[in-house]
Amino acid sequence: MLKIDVFPHILPKPYFDRMLAMSDRSAYMQKRVRDIPVMYDLDVRFRIMESYDDYAQVLTLNLPPIEIVAGPKESPDLAKLANDSMAELVVKYPKHFPAFVASLPLNNPDATLREAERAVKELGARGVQIGSNVNGRPLDEPEFRPLFSLMTKLGYGIWLHPTRSPDFADYKNEDRSKYDLWWAFGWPYETSVAMGRLALSGVFDENPELKIITHHMGAMIPYFEGRIGGGLDQLGRRTDNEHDVGTLARLKKRPFDYFRMFYADTALFGALPATECGLAFFGSEHVLFGTDMPFDPEKGTGFIRETIRVIDNITASIEDKKRIYEENARRILRLD
Repeated sequence: MLKIDVFPHILPKPYFDRMLAMSDRSAYMQKRVRDIPVMYDLDVRFRIMESYDDYAQVLTLNLPPIEIVAGPKESPDLAKLANDSMAELVVKYPKHFPAFVASLPLNNPDATLREAERAVKELGARGVQIGSNVNGRPLDEPEFRPLFSLMTKLGYGIWLHPTRSPDFADYKNEDRSKYDLWWAFGWPYETSVAMGRLALSGVFDENPELKIITHHMGAMIPYFEGRIGGGLDQLGRRTDNEHDVGTLARLKKRPFDYFRMFYADTALFGALPATECGLAFFGSEHVLFGTDMPFDPEKGTGFIRETIRVIDNITASIEDKKRIYEENARRILRLD
């Protein structure tokens, strides 16, 4: 079966060069990506990809988010460069890259909608990618909600990637997070809170057919099934906040049911028990093969190898593994 990796990362060379020219070398994620050649060198990427049988990638742009690199006036052009560059790679190397997911200038809401529609209708993008917040603002704010409606109308999904930098302190008396904990624990928290805000703010009630693919197997959600089940059934009983007290009455479903509407990828860095936990929560029709390539210690080979090892060894039927490796991606991305 074809293994369609729905969450590898790339920085196409034209975009990579422009981003470096616009950013300080010490900026968020810059040190990390400069040290990984496969991110922007196609020859290195192809050598790694071709060492695996029947393996292909759906291209997603790597961090930092476009709205961090550029202000509202410059971000639309930067997003166009990223999407044009990825579309060119898909046309030129269809065997390696059957599709790409567009990136957006989320600090410019009007341009975001225009670019999402252009990328899908003119470039052939099969979805869009957003961060778990927009320069610190939550995704359920009114100005971002039209994007969810637009993508539902277009019939394509939204890829949700965590984003949090070291300057997000873990304690109020500090000015930065230490020991990479902003990444190790902060990113799963970011994803989980973003999922919760979207679910409990009614985004799925407004867009029942919306598909959101969460990075890293839905982060904390599967493990905390009990807390989002019976725990959130008691939403409004822990504080007197007027908004919280009225939330359950505004929703059409249990909070738990909304969380199971999300999709999740398998990018768990080779953690087999965690993969089985996520699969049990989301179900095989909502889990897609994703690796987070190339952020392993080997700079490109490790996460692909380890994720395949895990999926091959989880307690699941051949039919479920086919869905994870290939069929769900074909359905959600509407691949021929």
